[in-house]
Amino acid sequence: MRTKETINEFYNRHSQGDRYTGQFNVYRREDFACDATSLPTNRRDFYKISLILQGEGLMSTSNTSLYLKSPALTFMNPLIPYSWEPTTNIQTGYFCLFTEDFVDMNLKNNSLSTSPLFKAGGNHIFFPSEDSLSVLSALFESMIREVASSYLNRYDLLRSYIQIVMHEAMKMQSPDSFFQSTNATERLSSFFLELLERQFPIDSPNQVLKLRTAKEFAAQLNVHTNYLNRALKEVTGKTTTEWIAEQIGKEAKALLQHSSWDITQIAYCLGFEHSSNFHIFFKKLVGETPTQFRKKHVSISYQLV
Repeated sequence: MRTKETINEFYNRHSQGDRYTGQFNVYRREDFACDATSLPTNRRDFYKISLILQGEGLMSTSNTSLYLKSPALTFMNPLIPYSWEPTTNIQTGYFCLFTEDFVDMNLKNNSLSTSPLFKAGGNHIFFPSEDSLSVLSALFESMIREVASSYLNRYDLLRSYIQIVMHEAMKMQSPDSFFQSTNATERLSSFFLELLERQFPIDSPNQVLKLRTAKEFAAQLNVHTNYLNRALKEVTGKTTTEWIAEQIGKEAKALLQHSSWDITQIAYCLGFEHSSNFHIFFKKLVGETPTQFRKKHVSISYQLV
């Protein structure tokens, strides 16, 4: 699985490599080569909100594919792989990009925690009314002015604008023309497996699993833990915990074989507070301790060389 595309890579793809890449940036789409640049399916390491005023194209996420030919508001976050294929030369509107550093607890708390910006299993494409378009366009113009200002608290004000944009989306009716599975349990299982897979591979010993328990996955998918477990058991024959353990075990084996990280580092990035807990988990799953597994497989690889 490919690593996430960075903001700098995103800018280079649009031939905008000289752009400033702070924690928040906002642009007009017509000034950013949006008419000629396709985005391949991938995750990005930043949040993106787009207001498409003019222009047609195919927008695809992990669970939807929709041809856009009317004004639309889209939300993308680092958990969601998505692609965009423009099909018309005229592309106008706005978009803003921001990093995790910009996101504070005020953006994630209360009702906004269930908004499309922070969920992997919800709708991320909305169709504004004429009145809503006027409000949203004015908000993006305000963001453009504020980013260029010298106001010391401009990031706080920009977060307020983002909250209003999110509330505008939450007032809209979700689109009903997605290509979806017909069975609700199958859809939920698919969302869970996508969410689980996106956490891997682990690329750095400083990267720590964000979601590790059935409860955490259920909260991200906005369902009860028991409901998620029943859906997975019905569709796949495995429980939520079994799927999580299996995936963590696979990643543990890969890191033990192919990285030079010590076992404490591997345990940490896989979400184990104590390396002793990782030893117990790995021994139960594989039948060997992490040390035994690494020695055995490193020895085999040397013999093959």
